Amino acid sequence: MTFEAAIFDLDGTLLNSMNVWEQIDIKFLQKRGLPVPTDYVVEICARSFEEAAQYTIELFGLSETIDDIIKEWNVMAAYEYTNNVKIQSYAMDYLLQLKSRGIKLAVATGLPKELFIPCLKNNSILHLFDVLCSTDEVRHGKECPDVFELAAKRLRVVPERCIVFDDVLPAIKSAKLANMIACGVYDKYSAHNQTEIEEIADSYILNFKQAPFPCKEV
Repeated sequence: MTFEAAIFDLDGTLLNSMNVWEQIDIKFLQKRGLPVPTDYVVEICARSFEEAAQYTIELFGLSETIDDIIKEWNVMAAYEYTNNVKIQSYAMDYLLQLKSRGIKLAVATGLPKELFIPCLKNNSILHLFDVLCSTDEVRHGKECPDVFELAAKRLRVVPERCIVFDDVLPAIKSAKLANMIACGVYDKYSAHNQTEIEEIADSYILNFKQAPFPCKEV
């Protein structure tokens, strides 16, 4: 496997944060007297914040605007991301080893910068990344390759020499559409798609202790 850059999703991939969003989703819907559909978290996790808010409005027939919902989600999540959300097991060591090999690192996330920058700072890994990209900066969420293509462009690395780490099926499909190497990462919220992710991805890991390293020619 040959790559010059590694692009990382955050929620459920580099960050152990999906349980935070489950609790936020539950509280958000309970506040409105609404049940939490079993597939709700899975449905919104690959979408941008704007797309997730629009999906929520349409699903439940809410009267709030997209901006109102995003603001409420951000307020609910801000404290947790700033103080409590941690990186996944073995992730720090893997990032440091990639840096020592001269691999460029990027973030490609559906989170807004107001949430992920404090979180990366709190986990002492913000300085390791050469590029930070959010789906807020592009037209589509990770059901399309936009954010991955943006990361590659900013890194100045051709897509074929980039590896993408992500936990959700739509993102893995998009990484392949962008002609990038795709590595699926296990997360319990995406476990129902594990078989299909493994079929599409170039590799699949349960944790970053199993993550691949580039060939020596890089």
